[in-house]
Amino acid sequence: MKPLMLHGHERAITTIKYSREGDLLFSCSKDNQPNVWYSLNGERLGTFDGHTGSVWCIDVNWETTHIMTGAADTTLRLWDCETGTQLAKTDTKSSVRTCGFSYSGNMGLYSTDKQMRQNCEIHIIDVRTKESMMDSGSIMIMAAPDSKVTSALWGPLDEYIITGHENGELTQWDLKSGKKIKTVQEHSGTINDMQFNKDQTMFITASKDNTAKLFDTSSLMLLKTYKTERPVNSAAVSPIKDHVVLGGGQEAMDVTTTSTRIGKFDARFFHLVFEEEFGRVKGHFGPINSVAFHPDGRSYSSGGEDGYVRVHNFDQAYFDYQFEC
Repeated sequence: MKPLMLHGHERAITTIKYSREGDLLFSCSKDNQPNVWYSLNGERLGTFDGHTGSVWCIDVNWETTHIMTGAADTTLRLWDCETGTQLAKTDTKSSVRTCGFSYSGNMGLYSTDKQMRQNCEIHIIDVRTKESMMDSGSIMIMAAPDSKVTSALWGPLDEYIITGHENGELTQWDLKSGKKIKTVQEHSGTINDMQFNKDQTMFITASKDNTAKLFDTSSLMLLKTYKTERPVNSAAVSPIKDHVVLGGGQEAMDVTTTSTRIGKFDARFFHLVFEEEFGRVKGHFGPINSVAFHPDGRSYSSGGEDGYVRVHNFDQAYFDYQFEC
């Protein structure tokens, strides 16, 4: 697989996201300009200019009309996807760590960091009323004082949200009352990333405790565990095959003391059911911070500490491969 190398960022990639159709790929990094690319040929379509700090999270709505970004400059911003213009800005009291559109696209959530004497909070906003976003008006605020929220997902039908925390906890929050529905702790380290499978019945978590785990969305029951020997920063489930891809590597601060071979910066493929590794893809110099499957399942992308986004189109051999247990 010869990847497309997308180099539009000066610093480490933090998150990459595909649009629902998969024609566009969105990336954000520790520089202050989120980018949008054509996923087919790697051409950069444009940038969203306005942030003044590291952009930690990015999400695109179902119709690919609006983009939401959260950054260390204590702002959440809503953008028009077609023109790249900023539609609304919400000022927060600390860095915005996670953000996401609901399935309907009418609501959004964002969470703030526990810093500058501020507790970690989860905010639910109505993205249809730009005025309320300008006034930092939230429909609901849920406090998470125990442990910082490091990743978040909207549950199916917008009935609840699921958050992953710094201490390894997973929590379901009821959107009507703002109370916790249930909490499980299967990870012993920070949950860096959470992504749904195609029909949202399951989601996969990536953690600093060197594992990725598959959970049932409604019950938070642990289904599968994928073990590695390095921190996992991101994990994604294939929409067409029983495969998961894991991205990670040793901590970025230790990278300069080792070679790429020792650092284990490969994207690793595991079988969804049998939990066995069957393939690796090398390429990044530094840890992989974010991975995402194309919605058609025929390619995947990875964003690394080296500032590159690599788009890999699978060879025919990948589709011909039959897993033997």
